Amino acid sequence: MLARRLPTILPPLTLEESIETTRIYSAAGQKGGHSGLIWERPFRSPHHSASYASIVGGGKFPKPGEISLSHKGVLFLDEMPEFDRQVLEALREPLEDGNVTVSRVQASLTFPAECILVGAMNPCPCGFKGLPEQKCVSSPSTCSRYTSRISGPLLDRIDLHIEVPRLKPEELLAMPTGEQSEKIRDRVIAARERQHERLGKPRLNAKIAPKEIREQLALTDECREFMRSVMDRMKLSARVFDRILKVSRTIADLAGADQIEKNHLGEAVQYRERSEI
Repeated sequence: MLARRLPTILPPLTLEESIETTRIYSAAGQKGGHSGLIWERPFRSPHHSASYASIVGGGKFPKPGEISLSHKGVLFLDEMPEFDRQVLEALREPLEDGNVTVSRVQASLTFPAECILVGAMNPCPCGFKGLPEQKCVSSPSTCSRYTSRISGPLLDRIDLHIEVPRLKPEELLAMPTGEQSEKIRDRVIAARERQHERLGKPRLNAKIAPKEIREQLALTDECREFMRSVMDRMKLSARVFDRILKVSRTIADLAGADQIEKNHLGEAVQYRERSEI
């Protein structure tokens, strides 16, 4: 449900993005939307039994796969550990570069694949690990094998790691209204405008190159000391460190702040896996 709501808080496609997305669907042999153009951000949710070619792209004459069909939208992988290991590892390139290359004897083609990847998984095969009201029936070794199906390098490329606990009966029965997607979308659009002013349209924080990070994401002395202690405790790789800075800059943009502050860094750090803290 959360993954399906994500496109509703993203800004509408621009004309250039709509044309680019429609060209991908045309190359895959799929029809577009109104007047032949796709105007809504794609949401793709392939089954975990899907083949490598259907997700990454392939065929005798290479065609785009699900990761390219979700360009400028959302790719949702439910039961992520159940996907083939080769398929998951193939996601590393597009998550880093925004493109995927499909090579065959007849041709080698590069397709755009700039999407938001959302993966969901249970804490263990039975799904009961950590629940106080129900005992986990999986052995520790089984749980370890299950979670290890997603490699560390792939996890490093996923910015937000969030635990979603089971709701209590009183929480379900209360049925709180919550915030409307339109209001959240307005904040997202405003944050992206701040990024465009700072980096130049259409670039976003996620596209800041490593050599630009020290200039674009400068930290105060207090923030540098905070990140030094975090790195010592969490043993962060350089890639994860850079991604935490980018996420904290986005959090600051959503809050309307001109400078990254300690609370922005603290929130970004909390979005890493608990096991790493």
